[in-house]
Amino acid sequence: MPRSDRLFDIMQVLRTGGIHRAQDIANQMGVSIRTIYRDIDKLIAAGVPIEGSRGIGYSTQDRVTLPPLTLTQSELEVLNLGLAIVVEATDPDLRTAAQSLLDKIETGSTEQSIDTADAWKFARSPFADTARGFSFMPLIRAAIKAKQKLAITYNSKGDRITTRVIRPLLMEYWGRVWTVTAWCEQREAFRVFRVDLIENAQARPEMFVDEIGKRLADYTP
Repeated sequence: MPRSDRLFDIMQVLRTGGIHRAQDIANQMGVSIRTIYRDIDKLIAAGVPIEGSRGIGYSTQDRVTLPPLTLTQSELEVLNLGLAIVVEATDPDLRTAAQSLLDKIETGSTEQSIDTADAWKFARSPFADTARGFSFMPLIRAAIKAKQKLAITYNSKGDRITTRVIRPLLMEYWGRVWTVTAWCEQREAFRVFRVDLIENAQARPEMFVDEIGKRLADYTP
C-alpha cells in the first residue's frame, strides 16, 4: 500500500473515536508498529490534530481537517498577506492561531532547502513589516510579466539600507519567506531579495529585454 493511502487510512481509523493503539493499527494495515509510529509523526508534523503517545495510543482531536490542497502562487500570496495582517491584531488568541497556521503551511508547503542558512535567518520577528512587504508583491509580479525594472530600497544584512535598480525575474515561496530573484544593476549580478525586507518599491520607466547572462535561465543558485 502506498504511504499516502496508508496515511489516509490511519486518519480514518482515528476519526472513528476513542484511543487506538499503534499495534492494533499496524495489524490492521499489515505493517510494522515502527512504520505506524513514523506515519503518526508525519501526520502530526503536517498539522493533523492527533493526541497520544507511543505505548498508550492515539486519538484525533475535535477539529476541522481539510483535504489536501494545492494552492497557486497567487492563492498562497493572499493567504500569507492575511496571516500577516491577523498576526498584528491585539487579540492574543488570533495571533496564536495565525502563528499555528503559518507553522502548518511551512511544514506542508515545501521541502526546498536553502544552502546559505544565515541569509534567511530572521533578524527580527518573523512578521516584522511583513504586511508592508507583501503589499509590494502585486507590483513585483506585474513587473516580472511586463519585464519592467524596479527601484527598491532594501534592508539587507545588519539592517544596512541600500537602494537598487533590479530586473525582477521570479518570485518564490520558501516557507515563511517570499523572495524575488533578480538581476541587480548595481552589482551586475544575480541577487535574491526577501520581499519582507523591501522597504519601498517603485516601477521604473525602463523596460528590459532578455540578455544572455542576465536571464533567469542563466541563474545558478
